This record gives sequence, structure tokens and C-alpha cells, in this order.
Amino acid sequence: MVAPENAPRRSHRPALRRLGIALVAIVLAGLVIFALSRLELGRAGHALLTASPGWIALALLLMSLAMLMRAVSWHQTLRAALPDTAMPWGSVVRALMIGVMASALVPGRIGEPSRVLVLARRLDGRTSRLVPIVAGTVFSQTLINLLALLILLAVSVTSVPLPSGHVAAVATALALPLVACALVLAGPRLLTLGQRSRWRRVSRAAHAIARLLHLARQGLVVFARPRYGSTAIAFQLLAWALQWLACYMVILALGLQSQAGPAAAAAILLAVNLSAVLPATPSNVGVFQAACLVVLAAYGVGAGQALAYGIILQAVEVVTALILGVPALFKEGVSWQDIRHSAAHPEGADV
Repeated sequence: MVAPENAPRRSHRPALRRLGIALVAIVLAGLVIFALSRLELGRAGHALLTASPGWIALALLLMSLAMLMRAVSWHQTLRAALPDTAMPWGSVVRALMIGVMASALVPGRIGEPSRVLVLARRLDGRTSRLVPIVAGTVFSQTLINLLALLILLAVSVTSVPLPSGHVAAVATALALPLVACALVLAGPRLLTLGQRSRWRRVSRAAHAIARLLHLARQGLVVFARPRYGSTAIAFQLLAWALQWLACYMVILALGLQSQAGPAAAAAILLAVNLSAVLPATPSNVGVFQAACLVVLAAYGVGAGQALAYGIILQAVEVVTALILGVPALFKEGVSWQDIRHSAAHPEGADV
């Protein structure tokens, strides 16, 4: 039984809790308003309204061409890894476009597993046999992307020196694919000890992982075949060059070329790609714009115009992904729910 003298005290607790929540909400709202005021939203809106549509349309065209160049590169990588398998050009293009759309719209980097599963299903009628090999080809593309990022980093550093902390962050992000590559190449040998284990479960698991890594390494064979490797590298780097030009077209659309030139566009492309390594929001909204703000601030561009730049550039990427990805999704006869489910459960996927 509650003592009478304690009843009023307990009755005040819900009210105090609501008051505390209200105070926290007010403080957070104030911080958000303060942050938005520092972003010069008025100037951002003016910049968006006065942006040249012609340059933006050209950026869309360049971004679309870049996706097609990536498809050519991936097609060459697949032909090197699977010489005895028919490699329909249309299926490769559609799988890549579906993956690009998935990465652009959903956090969690589901684009890569999505395109792997869509193409493996198309080539094999089921996904189990070819998934590791196709995944290896995607990884080989990642290594070429690493080369492109290093080129962009060299261009960016020569134009505006990065703070030491930013250099360390860039180096860490670029090291991740190298570590993964080392694991793929050395993994089977490291698993030899596990295969010799006395425990049957450990031995079976080690054999299974070793088999998958061996198949994944087959996807890297493009680098040992100059006929395919040179074409794959050339078209992948060409795709990055087209994206670089698309970033510069947005600079021209906003009339920022007197402050930020092609080197700034390279730095922006580098920053937005590094910020997407661990995406935290759908389409990486917010983080994408923050990356643009940081880079353009180093070139003396105001926060309002930099925010407008980030909004337009991301809109160009998302619109390109939708224009190319939605028709591919319908042509492949799969739904968006199928893509999300197959990416989350690749072991049992049958898209």
C-alpha cells in the first residue's frame, strides 16, 4: 500500500519526465536552427533557383555514360573469369544498373550483392554456383576503383593540401580494399590449418570457406589476361573521368568556376566516394552534402553555394540511377523487395 505522503511525489514524476523531454526537444530544435542558420539557406535556395539547367543536363548525360563505361569494364572482367560461359551484354548492363540504383537509394551498400545475384541468376538459372566467381569480378572492379581514387587524391593534394587528420582518414579508407585483397589471395593458405583440425565442424567450415575464396580469386584473373585486363581498366578509369567531368559541370551550373576548377571537382568526387564507404542514411543524404561543404570551403566557396552544389550533384546521381535502374528492374522481372531480400540473405536467394 502506498503511503499517503508519497502519493503526491509519485504523481509528479510523469509530469517531470514530460517536462524534461520538452526541454531536450527545445534545446535540440535550437541547435538545429542554429546549424541551419550557419548554412546560409537563403543563398542555397537562390543558387538552386539560378543554376543553369543546360550544365545540369550535361552532367546527367556524362553520369549516364559513366555507368555504361563501368558496364563495359565489368563485361570484360566477367569474360576473363568465365570464358566458357555466354556473357550477354544486356544482362550485364541491367545487373549493374540495378546495383547502382540499390546503392544510390538504400543504406548498407546492397548494390554490389544485388548485381552479383541478379547476374548469377541470369547466367546460371540459380545463384549458388556462380555467386563467388561473379563476386570476385566485382572485387576486381573495386581494385581498379582504388587506383582511380589514388589518382583523384594526387590531383586533390596538389591543388589544396589536406589537413593531417584528413590525410590519415583517406589513407585508412583506401587501405580497406587492399586488406580485403590480401585476405582473398592468402586466405586458402591461412585456412590450411583449419582444414587439418581435429574437430570435424571446424574442418568442414575451413574447406567450405577455402572453396569460396578459390572461386572468388577466379574473378581476379582479369589482371593476368592483358587482352581483357587492359580494356577493363581503361573503361573503368574512363568512367571515373566522366564522373569527374560531371562534377565539374555542376560547378559550371552554379557559376563557381572562378573559385573551384577541375581540381576541386576531383576533390569532391574523392570526398563523396570516401564518405559512402560506410553509408549511414538512405542515399547518404546529409553526409554527401557535408563532404561537398568541407571540400568547397577549402576553395573559398560559401556554405550556401556549397550546400546547393551538394544537393544538385546528389540529385544528378540519384536521377541517373533511377533512369537507368528502373527499366532494368522491370526487364529482369524482379521487384524491389526481391532485391532487398536477396542482398540480406544471399545464401538462399533465388531472385
